[in-house]
Amino acid sequence: MISSLIGSDTICAVATAPGMGGIAIIRVSGSEAIGIVDQIFSCREVRTLERAKDRMAYFGRFSHEGKTIDEGLVTCFRAPRSYTGEDVVEISCHGSVFIQQALLEALTDQGCRMAAPGEFTRRAYLHGKMDLSRAEAVADLIASESEGQHRMALTQMRGGYSAEFAQLRERLLQLTSLMELELDFSEEDVTFADRTQLLELLDELTEKIERLTESFRLGNAIKRGIPVAIAGATNVGKSTLLNALLGEERAIVSDIHGTTRDTIEDVLNIDGVLFRFIDTAGLRLTDDTIEALGIDRSYDKIDKASLVLLLVDVLRIADADYRSALLQLLPRLENKPFLVLLNKVDAIDPQTTQAVLTDLSSLLTEYLPSGEAPSILPISAQRGDGLDELRAALIKALALPELKSTDLVVSNARHHELLTKALHSLRTVRTGLTDGLPTDLLTPDLRGAITAIGEVTGADITSDSVLHNIFAHFCIGK
Repeated sequence: MISSLIGSDTICAVATAPGMGGIAIIRVSGSEAIGIVDQIFSCREVRTLERAKDRMAYFGRFSHEGKTIDEGLVTCFRAPRSYTGEDVVEISCHGSVFIQQALLEALTDQGCRMAAPGEFTRRAYLHGKMDLSRAEAVADLIASESEGQHRMALTQMRGGYSAEFAQLRERLLQLTSLMELELDFSEEDVTFADRTQLLELLDELTEKIERLTESFRLGNAIKRGIPVAIAGATNVGKSTLLNALLGEERAIVSDIHGTTRDTIEDVLNIDGVLFRFIDTAGLRLTDDTIEALGIDRSYDKIDKASLVLLLVDVLRIADADYRSALLQLLPRLENKPFLVLLNKVDAIDPQTTQAVLTDLSSLLTEYLPSGEAPSILPISAQRGDGLDELRAALIKALALPELKSTDLVVSNARHHELLTKALHSLRTVRTGLTDGLPTDLLTPDLRGAITAIGEVTGADITSDSVLHNIFAHFCIGK
């Protein structure tokens, strides 16, 4: 089965980032890797790469059809002591795009084929060099843009994640064995574990899976960036705030109402956590069809955001129509973390600012569903006042737990889906045990949970299409 999934051909690809650089690395993997590279490489130290020592770099010349392509290094990694578990050769050459393409053409002429995305890591998985969850962590590590993403991927790649799932699967198999043994000896009235013991074991496993499932909120936020909607009426400074936070002119700023007619998104790393800020269209009544569509999208982004920054214009708070529009937005913030930002405080004196803060707090408290006084932060998006306090408030408002190097956090949507499936199966089994259902009606759900947990690490995956979908998202050369 494994050999049919791997194939017998030898693959090659550029393993470094696309484009020109100081050096480039071309990776070749397969049973013919050393022989194929030997056809285009000549070295004074060894007459043939078959005699080359493992993991030792050899300097030489690359040529094809009588023409010299480049000079560089070749390093051989023989099976099974290689990344893929096959014979692997790594070519270090100059980073010219022309040289990279010429070497790839020479290798394919000698019998290689170009690797598909993630094919090297897929072969590593199929040869047992790593399980599926660790293979997926490789892609996450490459894509990491923040300290949190890096730490989470590294923990998963080092195997602690895999060990937890392997233990869960083993305990589930133990539970299933006890129940199936009772089924085999049911006519002899033999009891291998009473229902109380089974329930205790089931509750322990359910609690562990629940904890992992719930960690997906944190893991997904760290991996994809926490969506933060910047909301408010027109011309209150939303685009100015986005530009100030990002430190660049990302959104158009104008005194004309309704300038932003669609949502604008960008990410910012704050204390190792990625925040995905969304500048929404100004909220107001309008007869403009295009602007109205933008406002509808704004409400959709506000509903889906993990946190909302409600921007209030200190110069317009006394206006009755403005206050009415502000209050219409409050019901959408029910059961959602949000911060109120009193903007443009640079335009008034501190005493007036304090009076406006008191008035705004009373107004919002009266109309908020919770009836609690909201957190209001005075800022000047134009001048940058209060932005450091805002960054600290963003971390505090989300109450994200500190991620330690040993913490197991689920960040992969596939893993979360499988855990949710396993959790549903275990809850069904527990209900059946409590209601006194026969063992033979419960074991199929238990085996469903075992299969779901096994699919996280690849222990129960046999479908090539599943593997294709997983590795198709990898970069070429990894």
